[in-house]
Amino acid sequence: MAESCSMSEIPSSWEIYQQNVAYLPDAEMEIMAASTSLPDPAGEFDRNVPRICGVCGDKATGFHFNAMTCEGCKGFFRRSMKRKAMFTCPFNSDCKITKDNRRHCQACRLKRCIDIGMMKEFILTDEEVQRKREMIMKRKEEEALKESMKPKLSEEQQNVIDILLEAHRKTYDPTYSDFTQFRPPVRSSEDQRLTRSSSVLTQGFSSEDSSEPFGSSPDSVEHGMFSNLMLSEPEESASMSINFSPLTMLPHLADLVSYSIQKVIGFAKMIPGFRDLTAEDQIALLKSSAIEVIMLRSNQSFTLEDMSWNCGSNDFKYKVSDVTQAGHNMELLEPLVKFQVGLKKLNLHEEEHVLLMAICILSPDRPGVQDTTLVETLQDRLSNILQSYIRCRHPPPGSRLLYAKMIQKLADLRSLNEEHSKQYRCLSFQPEHSMQLTPLVLEVFGNEIS
Repeated sequence: MAESCSMSEIPSSWEIYQQNVAYLPDAEMEIMAASTSLPDPAGEFDRNVPRICGVCGDKATGFHFNAMTCEGCKGFFRRSMKRKAMFTCPFNSDCKITKDNRRHCQACRLKRCIDIGMMKEFILTDEEVQRKREMIMKRKEEEALKESMKPKLSEEQQNVIDILLEAHRKTYDPTYSDFTQFRPPVRSSEDQRLTRSSSVLTQGFSSEDSSEPFGSSPDSVEHGMFSNLMLSEPEESASMSINFSPLTMLPHLADLVSYSIQKVIGFAKMIPGFRDLTAEDQIALLKSSAIEVIMLRSNQSFTLEDMSWNCGSNDFKYKVSDVTQAGHNMELLEPLVKFQVGLKKLNLHEEEHVLLMAICILSPDRPGVQDTTLVETLQDRLSNILQSYIRCRHPPPGSRLLYAKMIQKLADLRSLNEEHSKQYRCLSFQPEHSMQLTPLVLEVFGNEIS
């Protein structure tokens, strides 16, 4: 007949653990007693290895009362200690506790709890439990209040952003497949202009024209957007001059700019409120802002690694030498690349990018704009949406002063626009070069006032 063992034998083991606890530093005891569950000691357990309850072998849920246990044994130990229960083993006081039989012998189960290091000092009193629950509830209420006070985009603001995103995606092709339709790029083996003027830049830059990869076809742009403006590309008849012109990249980049302008027009027409303007004001805004929006959009293909615009294959990877072979010099290219680098480092969200382009187009101070009040109203609306988006969706530290930095980029674009106009006029005055340009480029930039 198995001997019967009483709980009176257990305190001896419990006393041993109490003595061990006595050697713990006070500060450590305070930390340990603050919670009923402790995280794993750093590096002691592999996260990929299943955790086993030290009492019954069931799946453990973490450290409870100083030992790795399951929820069942955690609850059993807490109830036993709080009730000061005294159990008696009906067998030999050495029952093997498993997940299946852990309810059969409470005495050996409790002894096993103590043997693996579970301590009653870790058990919270009813008052402590209540205080902990109140703290948790208070914290949840504070978090809910904080969440409710966060700025949120209105349904109308989100709708405007969605429209702009859709407009951009319809007018931007990240595969650059249409580039094969342009007159082919012809790169000369030498470019002495580059070696003389690239002291600051160690890598190439794309021209403002080469930066515009878009997806929809030129025919999608309505005819008559500009007065007497041909939006579809004519049959190219100037290809023979490529062999005789030192600006070998001009035909290709002229086609690219022409294509890009059409995509800017397509994007602008989908900006909420743009079609409410008179045709004259639409034309004035587009003529003045086209090159700036092209520069903005080019940032998507700009790479910081080699300071070039990568538009797919090597044929459509544009460096500074390509742009100098199209008639531009470093007075434009150096500030342009600084602009591109600075804009890239802002890490704008796509939503911020499209809002900035729309704000750029709807500038009431553009030359020739008549209804400046309406244009300013439309721009202010977009500016408010951009500021709200940054507050709601752009996490710190990137959001710090982000709106101000974005507006500064618009000011930088004005300077780039002015320099581009100067260089374009010099180029267009030379018949052998102006004949390489498309009618659309001549129309948009020909009467440009910076």
